[in-house]
Formats: sequence, C-alpha cells, structure tokens
Amino acid sequence: MTAINAETLAECIGEIVAPDRKWLKQARIHLDQLTKPLGSLGRLEDIAAQFVAIRKGNCASPLNKAAYVFAADHGVVAEGVSAYPKDVTRQMVVNFLAEGAAINVLARLQRAELTVVDVGVDADLSDLPGLLQRKVCRGTRNMLYEPAMTEDEMLRALQVGLDLATVANEKRQTLIAFGEMGIGNTTAASVMTAVLTGQPASVVTGRGAGLEKPAYEHKVRIVDAVIQKHFGGDRTLAAQPLEVLRRGGGLEIAAMVGLVLGAARYQIPTITDGFISTAAAALACAIEPRVKEYLFAGHRSQEPGHRVLLEMLGLEPILTLDMRLGEGTGAVLAMPIIESALRLYTDMATFSSAGISGARG
Repeated sequence: MTAINAETLAECIGEIVAPDRKWLKQARIHLDQLTKPLGSLGRLEDIAAQFVAIRKGNCASPLNKAAYVFAADHGVVAEGVSAYPKDVTRQMVVNFLAEGAAINVLARLQRAELTVVDVGVDADLSDLPGLLQRKVCRGTRNMLYEPAMTEDEMLRALQVGLDLATVANEKRQTLIAFGEMGIGNTTAASVMTAVLTGQPASVVTGRGAGLEKPAYEHKVRIVDAVIQKHFGGDRTLAAQPLEVLRRGGGLEIAAMVGLVLGAARYQIPTITDGFISTAAAALACAIEPRVKEYLFAGHRSQEPGHRVLLEMLGLEPILTLDMRLGEGTGAVLAMPIIESALRLYTDMATFSSAGISGARG
C-alpha cells in the first residue's frame, strides 16, 4: 500500500469546503414553519439543520448508514497501562467477524453496513473472511521511548481512512459512524489530548477499560512521561497535528483521521464515538478546521479526556449514557436520533399546508 504524500494530502484538505450557509438558513426557516411552537424540538432542530446544510437539502429517506471500526495494537501496552492483555485486540476482531460484539448488534439494528478494518493488529489475520485487510504494520512502537510511528507508517494509515471515505462516497453512504478497537489506545488518546488542549495528564487520563487506582496512577505517570519525552522541550510541536499523531498516536487513530478528512471532502456527515475517535476528530479539525461542521458527537463517555475534547471542539453530545466501550457503539446509537430529526424535518406539516394559524408576532 502506497502512503499518501504531503502534496496529495494538501490537495485533499484543499477540497474541504464549509457547508453553504444558505442551506442552514433555509433549514431554519423551514423548521420555524412546522406545526409546533418555535424551537420546541430543541436540539433535534439543530441536528436537522446541520444535516440539511451538509447535504445541501438532500435528505433522501432512508439514510444509507455505515459504521467503520479500525483495529490496531499499541507498543505502549508493554508499560502496563491496560487492564487487558494486548491479545484482546485480536480476539475482539474475531468477535466482530463472528457478529458477537455490541457494535454488531447495534449496526444490525440500525441497518448500518459494518466494516471492520485491520490497520495494525499485532497478529496474522490474513485468513479471516470478512476482515478488510489494510495492515500497515503489526502495531506501533512503544511511545515511552520513541515515536509511535514513522512518518511513512502514519501516512499509510491516513491513506487507509482516506481510501475508505472514497469508497463511502462511491457507495453513496449518507451517514458514517466510526470507532476503534485497540488495547492501550486510551493511553495514546490521553497523550494527544493533553498536547492538543494543554491540559495535564492527570486531567485527561481516565481508567480506560477498568483500571484499579494503583494501575490508573501508573498510567497517568506513563502518559506524563510520554508527553515530556516527545513534547516537553518543544511546545511548538503541539501546533503540528501530524507530529502529535506520529509521536503519540496509533495506526487506527491515524486511519480515523483520514476517514474524517475524506468524509468532509465528500460532504458526508460523520458521527464520533468515544474518547479515541473524538481524539482522531480533534486532530482532523486541527489539520483543517472546516471539518468540524461535518461532525456530530454521538455521545459523551466516562473518560475525562473525552469531555475536554468535546468542549475544545464545541461539540454537544447527542447522548450521555456513561458508556466507555468504544467500537463505534455510541456513534451508532446516535443514528436513530439523527434520523428522527430528519424525518420530523421532512414529514411534519407546515402551518400553511395544515391550515393552522401560526403564533402571533
């Protein structure tokens, strides 16, 4: 697989344009004409208006929904930052393909086409039918001692996401959820969040998949040590999102960055999941701020860094269910809310069509 080069990446980014404000204005006018008190549908009106603006008024029913789950391993797991062994990444990929995971249940329920992608699992998965084989390498390096990825590895992983956005466009997918599987990836997300937001490790680092207090405190120390190793002496690196990704990220995170950038390029709405996918979205927004207008925040997880990222991005989560699962589950759970908002927008009568008197001025 050939890595994207700087020129091609710049070309992709240059094709990302903000949604036309005229569509947002028209959507607001239409919402105000529906048979309801002004603003009475609350955030559903904001969701519908944003989607209408992104899709330039095209709200064809039903939505063509999709979910992408990217899997990869992390070298920093060797430092004891996770409650689970590294092999769980491989085991969960097998579970996804056997349709036994939460994301399988929810994707089936929402009729969302599910794609599971191996970007960097530290195992030979070449014989697994149904798995999209896009392995860049078998996991990242231990970021405590060296950058997680080489530039070539990072760019190849970015290319995976960009390519899948092109596939999504070719399939005419109109709503994309994205998530991940990778033991140790909350450590990577914590590092990147601390660097991007300027918050200390203790504020943005959570318990991941369920660390007890001593192990959690150890994880915070590792996150802080990684930050000091790669960014402590040169704070200007925080303004270089690709360098933040290369040094403190992961292969699946890079692929999600590529997917978010590519989806914005094709004007496809995307839904973030939890902490890790939102860290990827934050990096994509740091690369090109106009990406934000194509994002919906599916939910807010229990991870403290997730709240920090959502606040930085100015994204209001659709759901708050105290989840911390990943896999894209929170993003897919938000799909029926978005779809409901659109159906209200398209199917409700207006005061004029229903012959109902509107509110007095």
